[in-house]
Amino acid sequence: MSKAKLVILDCWVSPFCMRVKIALNEKGLEYEAQAEDLFGGKSELLLSSNPIYKKVPVFLHDGKPLCESIIIVNYIDETWSSPPLLPPCSYGRAQARFWADFIDKKVFDACGNIWRSKGEVPVEAKKEFIEILKQLEEALGDKDYFIGTTFGESVAKVVPPPEKVYESVLMFRKMQGID
Repeated sequence: MSKAKLVILDCWVSPFCMRVKIALNEKGLEYEAQAEDLFGGKSELLLSSNPIYKKVPVFLHDGKPLCESIIIVNYIDETWSSPPLLPPCSYGRAQARFWADFIDKKVFDACGNIWRSKGEVPVEAKKEFIEILKQLEEALGDKDYFIGTTFGESVAKVVPPPEKVYESVLMFRKMQGID
């Protein structure tokens, strides 16, 4: 049986792309990451693979595209069942999905409100972000991690250095005329 070709259309700074790469690494799957220039011109492959949203990540499994990181991660977990990415019980899986959704809807939006602000960050944006962090801290309780007991090597390999992220935020702000 031939090996499936796995490709992710990627932007290194995207936490959504990181999520997909972490899932692929956790499964021990070999894949090709094709970097997309989201500001200088998106590739024809990206535009044809994700004609609705026109954004990364896009996961290509033998040329068949899947879009949206949560959908991609669920597909990866269902297609390559071992090792599982989610807890074995349905309640644990539901909780993991809830927190992934919470981060998508709350954390990323709050961070965006802060880094897109001109001049002094509005007090409300700061309060909102602190409240979200308190909710995460309360939910985490005494555990070190939401799922599992370690910060896996697959996560460490994908997360960029903080300095590189900071430089990217400054570049995005400049591109949007904020700085």
